[in-house]
Amino acid sequence: MNTGTTVPGSYYERIDERRYKATVHAGGAWDPDEQHFSPLGGLIVHAIDRHLAARPDTGLVLARISYDILGRLALDECEIRVETIRPGRTIELLEAVVLIADRPVVRARAWLLAGLDTSGVAGGPDDRLTAPESLSPWPMESVWPGGYIASLDVRPLAPPRPGRTTAWLSTRLDLVAGERSSPLASYVALVDTANGIAVRQPPTAWMFPNVDLTVHLHRRPEGRWTGLDTTVTFGPTGQGLTSTVLHDINGPVGHAQQILTVRPVPGH
Repeated sequence: MNTGTTVPGSYYERIDERRYKATVHAGGAWDPDEQHFSPLGGLIVHAIDRHLAARPDTGLVLARISYDILGRLALDECEIRVETIRPGRTIELLEAVVLIADRPVVRARAWLLAGLDTSGVAGGPDDRLTAPESLSPWPMESVWPGGYIASLDVRPLAPPRPGRTTAWLSTRLDLVAGERSSPLASYVALVDTANGIAVRQPPTAWMFPNVDLTVHLHRRPEGRWTGLDTTVTFGPTGQGLTSTVLHDINGPVGHAQQILTVRPVPGH
């Protein structure tokens, strides 16, 4: 719903400490009976945040998270297990595993790095995107089905083109019902949408789901908008790549990459 008035609700409801129930708003674009990976990616960060909050603060910040999608993401109850696999005072590696029906369906690894004051040497591209409030909504559900897509407010900077789109995304839905999510979890919960905003071929004729997502961050995102400056490439042998410069309202914050498996829809 990209009119600025979304249906109140959430993408997930908590069952217990490690288990969550997906709502209809998490419904996928390729199959409405599956979860769209985007909110699940945010939920994993939410679970990592809770894991870190249960111990003394080390001052480490998440700088990279990579997800491997191992199987079908049924629109059902899921469990998230988080553990530290490489502890350290300045560098740490966490792993989160998502299980549905006791079967691992996503494996994520997050690098945490020391949070230091490096403002005196900070530098890099600083181009800011046009503010989302000045842009018109785009009905993304005209291209994609599913409860997740219907929950979004999408504001492209220019009319979307095949393989190339820059757009702002936001949602009024909570990630988990009745729980406050960190700005990072809420931000990451929209990043996987990148593969759907710059479609190179109609999804009714071609399938191009991603089997992974890797997010690198050089700065913590702020605000309620996720900016995606996205390019989609299809190769000649069934592989594709969605590459995105990530923005918040203050400028670039990092990059995201998604590898795609490209194949025709049966019957086309």
